[in-house]
Amino acid sequence: MIGVVDLIEVLVKIGFIVVLLVGVFAPVLTWVERKQSAVMQDRIGANRADVFGFRIIGLLHAAADAIKLIFKEDFIPRGADRTLHTLAPIMALIPAILAFSVIPFGGTYTFGDREVNLVIANLDVGVLFVFAITSLATYGVFIAGWSSNNNWALLGGLRASAQMFSYEVTMGLTIIGLVMFYQSLSMVEIVAKQDIFWHWGIIWHWPAFILFLACAVAENKRIPFDAPEAESELVAGYFTEYSGLKFVMFWTAEFIEIVTISALCVVLFFGGHHIPFIADAKLIDCFSSLGANIANLVAMVIGVTVFVSKLAIIIFLQMTIRWTMPRFRYDQIMKLGWKMILPLSLIWIFVVGLGMLTNLIPRI
Repeated sequence: MIGVVDLIEVLVKIGFIVVLLVGVFAPVLTWVERKQSAVMQDRIGANRADVFGFRIIGLLHAAADAIKLIFKEDFIPRGADRTLHTLAPIMALIPAILAFSVIPFGGTYTFGDREVNLVIANLDVGVLFVFAITSLATYGVFIAGWSSNNNWALLGGLRASAQMFSYEVTMGLTIIGLVMFYQSLSMVEIVAKQDIFWHWGIIWHWPAFILFLACAVAENKRIPFDAPEAESELVAGYFTEYSGLKFVMFWTAEFIEIVTISALCVVLFFGGHHIPFIADAKLIDCFSSLGANIANLVAMVIGVTVFVSKLAIIIFLQMTIRWTMPRFRYDQIMKLGWKMILPLSLIWIFVVGLGMLTNLIPRI
């Protein structure tokens, strides 16, 4: 039976993740997408929303958008399936948040006789859990297109489902070499083994990182893989017939998926919460004069800050790609996934296996 303290710890972790994703990253990313595109295109960007004359470099636009959309009419088109039309955005949003439950956003810290591990659920098959949960979002996207009784929405849903299922296969294969390298499917264990900088995934598996990021962006349907939402062709794709809070849920799910992708990159390739060349034990020793509990608390705060900072860098990289590259044609997207990235991922698995067999690549 779970104790009161354990329950409070889990609730605090869940609260932190939900606030970080829904309360901080999702609204801020709506501003980042506008402002970064403006900077890259030599424009001012969003800066008109204000409170008593204070504009805060346009950050209030996210709040203005939320207030506007909350009071928008919840429109369901004639002939649509009302139940599935309502269920679809929920099916798209929930998996994006649930995937974060196995992603460690810090290390393991000791307070008295209690160890605190900064992950909601420490599963032995955490990597498989993420892929299993995120794949469910595909059903929400397709159901949205089918239930809307709209040709453009249906075409967007078909494109999205085919694209997401295709790149899920390839994305899983891109990290098989990494799983072989760390000999574990546990996110927590993979991060723990990156305590040494030379064991970071990006050092030995940088080709896998490039392939994984390409697949992840395609899975998230972001430019240059945004054919399911192609505004110039399909209005808004699978969520053309959505408004109000349901539209917000799809919008939020898309931005949370960006954060989830970035978190996976940080955990698998960039050492998680670890600082280069500074092990967790060494970091705690630096503050040992403050007492064991305070030292662990300071190390925890630093670790979470490092994790969020790495997260922000990968998000910035995704946003830069989004405003740099043109949209691929749909046949090009399928060709890239099945005829280029998939064979390269299989070749990389062979290279890693051969390298570990000949001891050119170490066993971690």
